[in-house]
Amino acid sequence: MKRRLATGGIALCAAAVLTVSGCGSKSTSPGSGSSGASASGGSNLTITPLAQIDLEGKQVPVSTSAQPVLPSQLGKAPCPETDIAMVGALTGSNAALGINIKDGAQLAVDQHNAANPSCKIVLKTFDTEGTPQKATQVVPTVVADQSIVGVVGPAFSGETKATEPMFNQAGLVATTASATNPDLAKQGWKTFFRGLANDAVQGPSVAKYLTGTLGFKKVCVIEDDSDYGVGLAKAVAAGLGAAHDASCDSSVKTGDRSFSAVVSTVSQAKPDAVFYSGYYAEASPLVQQLRQGGVTAKFVSGDGVNDPNFVSQAGSAASGAYLSCPCGPAKDPFKADYTKAFSQEPGVYSVEAYDLATILMKGIEAGKRTRPELLQYVKTYSGTGVARHYQWNAEGELTSALIWMYEVE
Repeated sequence: MKRRLATGGIALCAAAVLTVSGCGSKSTSPGSGSSGASASGGSNLTITPLAQIDLEGKQVPVSTSAQPVLPSQLGKAPCPETDIAMVGALTGSNAALGINIKDGAQLAVDQHNAANPSCKIVLKTFDTEGTPQKATQVVPTVVADQSIVGVVGPAFSGETKATEPMFNQAGLVATTASATNPDLAKQGWKTFFRGLANDAVQGPSVAKYLTGTLGFKKVCVIEDDSDYGVGLAKAVAAGLGAAHDASCDSSVKTGDRSFSAVVSTVSQAKPDAVFYSGYYAEASPLVQQLRQGGVTAKFVSGDGVNDPNFVSQAGSAASGAYLSCPCGPAKDPFKADYTKAFSQEPGVYSVEAYDLATILMKGIEAGKRTRPELLQYVKTYSGTGVARHYQWNAEGELTSALIWMYEVE
């Protein structure tokens, strides 16, 4: 089964190369906070795209009909120097995810400024460490800076939940490239815009892929204590239906590194697969300890683990893991430009950050240079980016979004 799916992924990628000039993979080369190749044998492993899937877990062809809006093509109109911000984790155990976003947004800003130096955009960055506690200390500074008219972020669901009321009160548009908890769009906020599918899409899609395409009959679900982890685990468990074995479900805490109790529970259950809902900092030692404990079940996780740091930290234990993401593979010329600028390939959410920063700058180029004007612009926006088409409903959700499956091989 693994060989057949991998072959399908290669064919999909090859098709994408012919039609959209590239299909990205995430190598384990150092960068984005990566510690480099693991001594345990993961140095040659790569996160490779397999398929784009729908809510039923079935493969959906990649659309190539529309050309993306690029920051270098936004126009030549002069404008006063204008600021946008990136808000997210730049330090901490999961900083790589935030750095991917920062770099994606920075590349868009740099390309815009090089093409139109008479309309300079400045990207201000704010480190939340990925925690609600730090984010609530940082975001008031962002809101108080009246030069900032738009935000890419916050990055994680927990910090978004804690701070979005501040953005909403200030009327400051906040476009997240990565926060996927479904409840975020149900709070009545008018400034929240999600640049990818939420976990109410990701959960059922992945669950149906596991039970349908892969044919798994018994799956354990392990969640961390983050808003993201709890929400995604709930969605996956519901989507698995009869394949979900609640007797081997487990919960872990952020910062945990010892998982003997989880390994014991899973080992006794003998599942076909284990779905982990959380981030790579905990997933890496978890999968290592599962393998050391004799658990051979397929390891599956979501976008919080879909980063080269998972592979470099978990080493050979990561081999064969399936990782989902609402984010799509990087394509050239974006992929080549990003690699040249940062000496590493794009990571998870880099493409979304690039697109969202481009949308904000397109509004600025169109003369929307105040917070109310730019907010209204984003509300009514419709356009194609590198990753997908962007258009939002009244809750700040994309009107159309799909999920990608990847494999570590």
